[in-house]
Amino acid sequence: MKLVKDYSNYLRIERAMSQNTVASYCSDVSAFLEHFDAPAVRLTSEDIEEYLASCPKLSPRSQARLLSALRSFFGWLVLEGMIRDNPCDKVDMPKLGRYLPDVLSEEEVTAIIESVDRSTWQGLRDRAILEVLYGCGIRVSEAVGLKISCLYFNDGFIRVIGKGNKERLVPVNEMAQSALEAYLEVRPQPADAESDDLVFLNRFGRSLSRQTMFKMVKTQALLADVRKEISPHTFRHSFATHLVEHGADLRVVQEMLGHESITTTEVYTHIESSTWHKAILEHHPRR
Repeated sequence: MKLVKDYSNYLRIERAMSQNTVASYCSDVSAFLEHFDAPAVRLTSEDIEEYLASCPKLSPRSQARLLSALRSFFGWLVLEGMIRDNPCDKVDMPKLGRYLPDVLSEEEVTAIIESVDRSTWQGLRDRAILEVLYGCGIRVSEAVGLKISCLYFNDGFIRVIGKGNKERLVPVNEMAQSALEAYLEVRPQPADAESDDLVFLNRFGRSLSRQTMFKMVKTQALLADVRKEISPHTFRHSFATHLVEHGADLRVVQEMLGHESITTTEVYTHIESSTWHKAILEHHPRR
C-alpha cells in the first residue's frame, strides 16, 4: 500500500526511528487499514474504538502501543494536509498500571555470566555480550550494532548508537572491557565490508541477530538455574536497578541509559523502593 510506504519513509527519514519501530508501526497501521473497506482519510474515532474493541486478546499495554501507532499515522496525515484533525485525539488511552520490569539479583547476573563456556570463540563472544549488556546497560539493538571503531578502551568508554541514531558515550567497566578484548582476539573473519567493523559476528562472519542474542540469554539462564522469564533487556533493567540501589544519581543513570525523559528512568526508584519495603516488612519487630 503506497500510503503506508510513504508513512514508513516519513518515520525512517524525518523521525529517524529505528528499523524495528518503523516495522512495528507500519504493521499495526496496515492491519488496521485492511480491517476497513474505506480510505484512511474517511476513518473516524468511532472506527478506531471499534477496531480496538475487536482485539479483545490484546492487553491494555498492547492496546496502548497500537493506539500510539495509529495516533502517529493519523498525525502524519494531518501534517500532509490529507485530514484536518487526528481522530485518535478523541479516543481514550487504556489505563495502565505502573510497569515494573523483571530484575535479576546481582548473584543471578553473576551466575548467568559465569555459566558461559569460554573454551570456544562462541563462548568468549557470548561472555562479552552478557558483560556488555549488563556492565554498560545497553539495548540489544545497540549491542547488535556495536562497532569496533566505537570502542575507546584507553579512555574507558564505548560509543553507542541508540534510538533515533542518537549517540552517547557509555563508561565501560574493567570486566566488560576484558571480556571484549578476549573475544576480539578470536573474532571470526568478517564475511564482507558491511560486517568488517561490527563487534559481534556469527559463525558466518556476519552480523549477529537479535534473535540469536535472545536465545543465548535464555540458554545461559537455564544453565545457571535462573528460572525467571528474562531477555537481553533484563540485563539493562537489572544494571539500572543495581546502580540506583548502590546510590547512583538518577540523572547519571538517565544519561547512561539514553533515556530522553527522567520519567522513564524513575521506574528504577520504584523497583528499589519495593526491595527495601519487602526487606523492612520481613524483618519488622512487630511481624
